[in-house]
Amino acid sequence: MDTTTALFYIFSGVMLLAAFRVITASSAVHSALFLVLAFFSAACVWMLLHAEFLAISLVLVYVGAVMVLFLFVVMMLDVNIEGLRDGFWKHFPVAAFVGVIIALEMAAVLLPGFRLTNAPVADATALQMGNTKLLGIEIYTKYLYPLQIAAVLLLVAIIAAIALTLRKRKDAKGQNPSEQVKAKKADRVRLVQMKPEVDVPAPTAAAVATQPAAGSPPAAAGDKK
Repeated sequence: MDTTTALFYIFSGVMLLAAFRVITASSAVHSALFLVLAFFSAACVWMLLHAEFLAISLVLVYVGAVMVLFLFVVMMLDVNIEGLRDGFWKHFPVAAFVGVIIALEMAAVLLPGFRLTNAPVADATALQMGNTKLLGIEIYTKYLYPLQIAAVLLLVAIIAAIALTLRKRKDAKGQNPSEQVKAKKADRVRLVQMKPEVDVPAPTAAAVATQPAAGSPPAAAGDKK
């Protein structure tokens, strides 16, 4: 057994163990972290198969973006994981049986494609183009419709995640554009005619001192104080 084969079995074993812990961990955050470990192990396996572009894409896209989104969704939803896991081991034998059947079906479909004896030999022009460019040509020509379907499914998943995490707060204030469009001038402004009222200014202290007292005769023009 050479070094490449030994590394393949090591990374495959770690990936299977991490995938098993994703569904058996008691915490949703721990499940997400084990999923990150499974992605890294799969990227290492692809590196051994000389699929560098797929390995780097798996690390950048899934580990760097998708798993961060998963963690945000898990933390914002605040799902009661303990309540959801009630009866997990009760139904585990049936789930394991169904999982084994699915794995066998996928192996029967995919294993014939991994026969290296029937693999086509790339010509010199294809080798000069590189792995990344050849993969892009295959995706956007032969597998264009599956790519579009996957994009639509991802868009639906994004919309569903936003709808699940959207919560209305009681103290939040917002505007309703439909109500604003329906508003009329009479609903916003009302003109009212009122009679003008002028307040009489209060007399100052100097004016009160110069006014004669009530009942006293007016002073003559030649009187001296």
